[in-house]
Order: sequence, then structure tokens, then C-alpha cells
Amino acid sequence: MAQDTAVPKLSFEYWLDKAVQWGQTTTLESQQDVCLHLPKLQEFLQQIYESLKQMNSTIAIQRFPLIGQLLGRLCWNPFVVGYDESQKILMCCLCCLYSSEPQNPVELKANSWILGLLRHLLFSSAWEINEVGTGTFISALGYTSVDYYSTLVKNVVLSLVTELKGNQFNGLNIHGRVSDDHVYVVSLFCVPLITLPDVTPLLEALLTYHGGESQEVLSSEFLDAVNETFLKKKIALSESAVLSLWLRHLPSLEKAALHLFERLISTQTSSLEEITCIIKDSLLPQLSCHPAIFRIVDEVFRNALLETDGAPEVMTIIQVFTQCFVQAHQKDNKQHKFPLKTYFPHHHQPLVIALLKPPCDLPAALWTQHLKYITDNLKSVVEDKSISSFADLFESWFLFVHFGEWADIAVEQLLKSENECSGVLLWLLSFYYNPHNDKEQRTQTLVEAQAVYDRLMMLFSCTTISITDLQAAASTKTDKRQPCTERLVRHLLISFLLFSSGGQKIAQEFISQVMMASNTTNEVFGLLTRTAFRLNQLGLKNQRVMKLVNELLQKLRFID
Repeated sequence: MAQDTAVPKLSFEYWLDKAVQWGQTTTLESQQDVCLHLPKLQEFLQQIYESLKQMNSTIAIQRFPLIGQLLGRLCWNPFVVGYDESQKILMCCLCCLYSSEPQNPVELKANSWILGLLRHLLFSSAWEINEVGTGTFISALGYTSVDYYSTLVKNVVLSLVTELKGNQFNGLNIHGRVSDDHVYVVSLFCVPLITLPDVTPLLEALLTYHGGESQEVLSSEFLDAVNETFLKKKIALSESAVLSLWLRHLPSLEKAALHLFERLISTQTSSLEEITCIIKDSLLPQLSCHPAIFRIVDEVFRNALLETDGAPEVMTIIQVFTQCFVQAHQKDNKQHKFPLKTYFPHHHQPLVIALLKPPCDLPAALWTQHLKYITDNLKSVVEDKSISSFADLFESWFLFVHFGEWADIAVEQLLKSENECSGVLLWLLSFYYNPHNDKEQRTQTLVEAQAVYDRLMMLFSCTTISITDLQAAASTKTDKRQPCTERLVRHLLISFLLFSSGGQKIAQEFISQVMMASNTTNEVFGLLTRTAFRLNQLGLKNQRVMKLVNELLQKLRFID
């Protein structure tokens, strides 16, 4: 190569002799000699770098067999690396020598040695300065150790970011686009430096960089490490950088979604406001405005719902996440954003549009009418004989789970007063709690729910009722109810306790004696937190109900 001739063998031997002569001493004579030769040394290293960029590590070692000795000695000389430009060019030369795919123990050992030099340059020197001479040298320049090395790191990062953007590097023009191999190596070298705050601009520049080829140019180790560190809140990244990370590396996105889900399941939260904060803090609902992100996150939730057989906690998580996503979508003022209905392309679109309508956008007086419209559309899909497979049924249920707030409102509308649409709303709730493909089984759930509802409405106007009265209303003539039917009945009972005058008087006693005894504390707690959250969101002025809900939640928080 023409560039190789710019690095004569004689120069290598000359500068290696100089490096040996200088050693790691910090005498005045050594400092003066380094300063005298530094401009020529930097010019020589720049020539080396321009040549190394054009070859892989194996060819580089063959072409420059003394390169390791030279760079190693220079990296440990405090007067050489005491200048920003020298350290920047040394780092870049080391990057070129790294084997992206080591083939033998020698290359593996060389990679380890190179990583050690980088750690020395960016960590040991910066934060563990034990060499008196180095500290004296920095002081002579008018810097404190922390300020000096912080500036040095920032300058190194700035140079690499500039190179990625194809502008200037070390004051010299770079001809042509940066090679994908070079970017790959730089990404590998960032792995041990990820948590260094000053390196963040380089991380973001790499994440948003795309090479000329269709294949990934960043190392998987780098992408995994950045994602892992981000999820642990050890670094902060811009939304655009995180979006790029998750779009270009599917395992990172899947891990992020699973990490959020596991955190929500394992964390003992006392309100849906806390769950909302955790969800928003993950950036997943905001970045799900990109359809590709939404599809992957939704797939994680779909699998969780299947594996847990519709656990109430999972349904609540999906519901709150969807609310956060819809809010983020509404705040996204991009000119060409996707309509909300396009995120659910395989569903009956009138049903999707109806579910997407937030309750707060409708007067409370129209909620029952809107719920009837939702039920009619959902029923037409569920009972369509041409799409009666379990998969089709599950997808319709999964869609409804996203907007489970409407199911909660349906229960409240049923029990606040006599409702002429009670049969319609009970069908909706029967499907919500029992989405099985067996129509006869779902019909049985509906029949039992209707019977409980009728008995509760007979008690609704009573100002004084007993626990025995309420237990009798919730009883069944069959030996045992299905679990899904029991959950629907409990939901009806909670709503009755909150919204009937007689129920409010015995609410605490009934929950303590009956529901807590049946090992349903978590389920009851979840229903109450959803109620509190909804009432707060909708701004409903029902102080008596809110006060009761808060009292019940406070009592349940002390239950293991």
C-alpha cells in the first residue's frame, strides 16, 4: 500500500529506542526530551494510524512487528500520554490492533493486553494516580488530576465521535468513510468503559451510526453491555439512542421488556401510580410509538398472559402499559406518526377504534352506550363461526385486556343503579373473565353472574345489610364455581361494597372476615388499586368512595 511506505522501518527503530530511553521516568531531563520530540512523535503515530486503518490486526502485526512494544512503552510514559493528542492517537492505534474475531491463543492474549492498556489510559491514570511524578507533571500544567483526566477523556471521545460523523480527526482530513471493521473494533473497546460518564457521547454516536452494509457493524458484546448497563440505571441515554439500540438488536429489546415485566411482578407496589412511573421510566411505552418496538413488547405480554393463564396481575400490567403507550402516542407530535389503530392491524377495526376511545373523552352518561357498542362488536367477532379457533378467540380477548379499564367501568355501571343493558354488560364481563372457546362454559359463567347480580340489586337500595345477606347473594347452587366465575363475582362484590350505601357500612368487615379468609387478598388489593387509580384519573368527585377505597387499601397493606 502506498500508505505503508510512509512508515519506514528506520523510524520504528528510532522511536522504539526513544521509548526505551524515556522509560517511565519523570525526571526533568526526560520531560524536556519528550517535549522536544513530541511533535514528530505525534506525526509518526498519525502515519501509523492511517496505515493500520487499512489492514486487519494480523496483517498489521506482520507489517509492523515492533508495534506492540512501541505502543506499550508509550502508553506507560506519563509525559507522552500527558498530552491529549498523544493519548487519542495511541488509543486509535490500539483499536486497529484488536482482533475482532481472535483465531488462536496468541490473538486472545493480545486482545487482553490491549484492553489492559485502555483501562490504564482511561481508568488507572484518571482515578488511581499513585505516581508522584505524574501528579507533579499535571500540577505543573496547572490542572488538578481529576480536571486534567476528565478533559482528556472528553477530548478522546470527541475525536472518535467526530470520526464517526465523517468530519475531522486530530486536525487532519479523513478521506473516505470510516470502515465498518474500524467501527466494530471501537465498539468492542467501549465495553469496559461504558459506565464512564464522559464516554456517553461516544456510546450514542455508535448506537446511531449505520454503516454502508446491511449487516450489523457494532459488536454484540457492546450492544448487550450497553443494554444491560442501561437497564440497571448505571448510564443515561437519549431516547433516540435507546430506540436505535432496540431496533438494531432484538435481544436487547426483548430483555428490556422482560426486565420491566419481572420488575413489576416482583416489586411490591402500593398503587398504580407507582406502576405507571416504573413503566414510563423504562422508556418502553414512549418508544413503542415505533410499530416495530410495539410488536415485540406486545408479544412479550402475550406470552406472559398465556403462561400465567390470565393472572390478574398480568392483566393489570398490560392495561396500565397500554394507557402509558396511548398517552405517549398522543404527545408524539411527529408529522407522520402512525394512527393508533395501525398498532392492532389484525383485529376488527370498529372494535379497535371503540376500545381506543378513552373514558375521559366521553361524558359519564354515555359510558353505558359506548360499552354496549364495544360489546356488540366484540360479540360479533367472538361468535363468528368462521373464526372460532382458540387463537382467534385469544387474540380478541388479548385486545380487550389492553383496554381492561372498560371492564372495570362496566362493573361500576352495573351496580351504581338499575341498568337496562345489564345483560349486555354481563356478557362483556363474562368474556373478560372466561374467554374459553367452550361457549357452553362461558354461558354458564354468564348465568351465574346474572343470578348474583340480580340478588345484589335487590340489596342495593337497602341502607342496612349484614355480612350474611351479602354472602347469600354471592352464593351458588352448584357444588363449585369455576375460578374465572369466582373472580367475576368478587369484582361485582367489591363494586357493590364501594357504591351502595349498605355495602359501604360493612365493607371493611366483609373484606376482613370473608375475602381475606378465602386467600384472595392480592386480587382484592388489585381491584381496589385499579379503582383508586381510575377515579383519580377521571377526576370523579366521589369523596366518600375514595375515602373508603384508601382505608381498605391501607388495611390490606399490612396483610402479608
